[in-house]
Amino acid sequence: MSFLIVQAYWKLISFESCLKQHNFAALHKKVHHYPVSRQPTTREIVTRVCSAIDTACVWYWKRTLCLQRSAATTCLLRQHGIEAQLVIASQYIPFQAHAWVEVEGKVVNDKPDVQKTFVVLERC
Repeated sequence: MSFLIVQAYWKLISFESCLKQHNFAALHKKVHHYPVSRQPTTREIVTRVCSAIDTACVWYWKRTLCLQRSAATTCLLRQHGIEAQLVIASQYIPFQAHAWVEVEGKVVNDKPDVQKTFVVLERC
C-alpha cells in the first residue's frame, strides 16, 4: 500500500504543475490520452487507489483541488487496469464547478449523489 501512496503523491504533483500554469488543456489532454493498463486487476484496486489518493492528499503540502485529485485518481486507476473516467461538471445556481471519478457509471471518489447536483460538461 505504501508504494501506491507514493504513486498517488507523484500523480498529484504531476497535475499540480498543469494547474499552476493555468493549463487546463494540458491537464485534459494528459487524462484523455492516459492508457488503461492491460494488467490483470481486481475490483478491490478501486478502493485501494482511492484510499491512497486520500492519504496522499493528507500529506500533500497544500490543499488539493477536486480537479487535481480526480485527474490523479483517474490516471492511477487506469495505470492499474481500471477504465475510469474523469467527470467535469458545474452547478448553475450558485455557480460552482466540480470534478469526480466514475467507474462503470458509479462515483468512486466522492459522494454518490454528486451526479444529481451537477450538470456534466465533460467526460474523459
